[in-house]
Amino acid sequence: MTDAELRQRCHTILPGHRQPTPAELYAAMADWCEQHQVAHDVYGDGELIQSFEAKIAALLGCEAGVFCITGTMTQVTALRVACHARASRLVALHPTAHIFKHERGNHQLLDHFHALQIGDPHRPWTLDDLKAIPDQLAAVVLELPAREIGGQCPSWEELQAIKAYCKEHDIHLHMDGARLWETAAAYGKPLHDICAGFDSIYVSLYKGIGGLGGAVLLGKRQFTAVAAEWFRRSGGNVIHRSPYIVAAAMQFDARLAAMPAYFRRTQALYETLRAFPKLTPNPAAPQANLLHVHMPVCRERAMALRNRVAEQHGVWLYNRASHAQLPGHSYTEWYVGDNLMALDDARLHSALALWCNEL
Repeated sequence: MTDAELRQRCHTILPGHRQPTPAELYAAMADWCEQHQVAHDVYGDGELIQSFEAKIAALLGCEAGVFCITGTMTQVTALRVACHARASRLVALHPTAHIFKHERGNHQLLDHFHALQIGDPHRPWTLDDLKAIPDQLAAVVLELPAREIGGQCPSWEELQAIKAYCKEHDIHLHMDGARLWETAAAYGKPLHDICAGFDSIYVSLYKGIGGLGGAVLLGKRQFTAVAAEWFRRSGGNVIHRSPYIVAAAMQFDARLAAMPAYFRRTQALYETLRAFPKLTPNPAAPQANLLHVHMPVCRERAMALRNRVAEQHGVWLYNRASHAQLPGHSYTEWYVGDNLMALDDARLHSALALWCNEL
């Protein structure tokens, strides 16, 4: 049985959002298209996609936005364009950046730019880390929140200092905002304030939003126009973007409106976890509705534990486990979304008790 099949058999699922079946999702998309009289775009030319791009740009305080079929294509393209504009091919990236960990060397093998590591693997990079790089950087990437370290973010004061330094030294500041939507509640700031000072921003249309896929790159109008041309050169010129736009647009406002509630649920979850000392959250206090939970067992035992609880009790504790730095330890990622919002405290305590009993 695959993980997906085992998960589908569970009556209680802790992480993430409820996952509709393809039939449910496509039926909802069809109803929304009927209601809004949606027509297909043709190679990105169409009222729906262009109004949605403009809506996100206005929300984030940017001049323009352009859709791209994947976040992977979006980010390396944005950084390539930034490097060309500054006559330097050096980009600074956190050691856990998506480009390093999940993109199979594309920035190097496809000759987009040269990458330097910045900061400590277990903390967000700081202004002092940036100042310590003696090279002439074209760009630096800041992920808000940083997924691979449990959703950590720099403090608001640190973030503003980084923005000011990059502006003063003409370093293109790019945001990996795959989960940007989750930061507004944690910072207690509107999205346009968080985004002010960034030269380009990438946002996902499926991670926190729940769409089919796709991304939007935001920045100055000239910058996004050049990036759009490189998307075409890279094979991203999909004839119809409308399915991706519809899947995101039909739930976009509701998802953003729910983010404060997700964060409050995360804060409450941290309090609940105090009663279960074998489950250690990272970071120590929530910085987004995303966290890592560390366990005193190796990855293989953690995966076997998850499957056993799913098979015997119908409870899906987490999606996967990863090796932790300490031998005999592992951790899992929790995204606090619809599933935990719908779970009452008694059932949550019961699920966590099952988890700890297995440990």
